[in-house]
Amino acid sequence: MKKTERRLAAQLVANSLDLQFTATDEWGMLPLLKGFELFRKGVNKKITNVMQRKGDMLEYHVRIFDYQYTISSGKTSVTYNQSVFFLESKELGLPEFWMRPEHLFHRIGEWFGRRDIDFEEYPEFSRRYFLTSPDEDYLRASLGDAFLRFFSVEKKWILEGVGYFLIFYQHNNLFEPLQMRQFYEQGTQLAEWLKKRDWADPTAN
Repeated sequence: MKKTERRLAAQLVANSLDLQFTATDEWGMLPLLKGFELFRKGVNKKITNVMQRKGDMLEYHVRIFDYQYTISSGKTSVTYNQSVFFLESKELGLPEFWMRPEHLFHRIGEWFGRRDIDFEEYPEFSRRYFLTSPDEDYLRASLGDAFLRFFSVEKKWILEGVGYFLIFYQHNNLFEPLQMRQFYEQGTQLAEWLKKRDWADPTAN
């Protein structure tokens, strides 16, 4: 799909979801996102086709957008494109965590201190995903049964979260505009599962 066709199709989807649409990143989101691993790598970073909604009291700000970056090595360069769901919400209170499909190099990485957090009661989730956090107890308290059941079935997702911020995407997967409604619904459902009202900080008195 050509860039112009994609932009027009994305705008129609945004209108159908009652989301504000801009073709470019008019707010300069990249500095806000630089703490996430996805946005720390590569060059020529570009955000386009931004769909967004803010809460009436600014208690949340949800955005979906296309993100492109390039990895260069010697004379070779590869450009990646993916759709990203980004939530900023005062109702989140997440420990820092990182989750992605599990591969052999993740098991090797455990030797260097990145522990994979498993859930005995959800072996399929533990098999599918590598999950790590510097605060394991806090993270375990953050992830409820609905979250773990969903990702026991769903494949290929990557999540990064910390504090009031969460991103949700699939590596190098730019969803077709007609898939964006489902992507938006999945992201908002995920946010509901992770809102801090649903769990307690085990370190609190």
